[in-house]
Amino acid sequence: MTRRRLPEWLVLLLPAIIVIAAVVLIPLLFSLYSSFTPYKLTRPSTLWKWVGTYNYEKILSDAKFWAAFGRTVLFLTIVLNLELLLGLGIALMMNKVTWGQRTLRTILMFPMMFSPILVGFQFKFIFNDNIGLVNNVLQSMGFNAALPWLVDGKLAMFSIMFAEIWMSTSVFAILILAGLFAMPRDPLEAAKVDGCTPWQSFRHITLPFLMPFIYIAMTIRSLDVARAYDIVQIMTGGGPARRTELLWTLMSRTGYVDARMGLANAMGYVSIILSILFTVYFFRKLSAARAELGMAG
Repeated sequence: MTRRRLPEWLVLLLPAIIVIAAVVLIPLLFSLYSSFTPYKLTRPSTLWKWVGTYNYEKILSDAKFWAAFGRTVLFLTIVLNLELLLGLGIALMMNKVTWGQRTLRTILMFPMMFSPILVGFQFKFIFNDNIGLVNNVLQSMGFNAALPWLVDGKLAMFSIMFAEIWMSTSVFAILILAGLFAMPRDPLEAAKVDGCTPWQSFRHITLPFLMPFIYIAMTIRSLDVARAYDIVQIMTGGGPARRTELLWTLMSRTGYVDARMGLANAMGYVSIILSILFTVYFFRKLSAARAELGMAG
């Protein structure tokens, strides 16, 4: 009697499959199951009580959830557009540099190397009401009143956006710069010979070529911004009065402060669905941009 052996490819992949199942698949299935229960960390027995879609129905009628959702969409829209504009401007300027460009590219990557927690602490100090760098500079310029950057709701949201943009604009700049390096020079030279202005060349030649790179950056950053937690938690903790609370800080508060882990997991899956919708939208835009570029070529 011969023993059946597993295929060699399966033997090679088996350790990775086991690790992925233990680290990703099992926790994912557990969180999905618990989202259909009234699971509370303080009452483990509630894990075995099935309530169906009650948590999801509660979310859809929860004003706090939709307020956090609205702030997250606003946060994402403003941050992505400003990062795009700043990243595009930086990439265009760096593309004109003929000396020291490698050094500039290395410096450009520095903000990406910092962890979000470190960036949060850094800007929490910079925007501190009493000893913060920003207020000290403003006072040295003649402003007598110290602005409550992390206490006022609107100023606190601006401070968080500023920190997020500082940390991640380089993602757009590097990807767009890669697109500029890959761009053929013949269409630009032909446009120059035909008498096109620099703006016309940029609008009709450079920008369409860069759009696939821009949408790749948009896709990556939309997922990161939609999951923004570290910087918000460190700088404001969702305050003041929850005016800077985004979806993931709301989930953290619900799951670990209020101990309602089942409801928090349900919020997480709703947020994942919203993130997938953003990803699908940008992926379609990316496919359309690639198809248009292919037709143009």
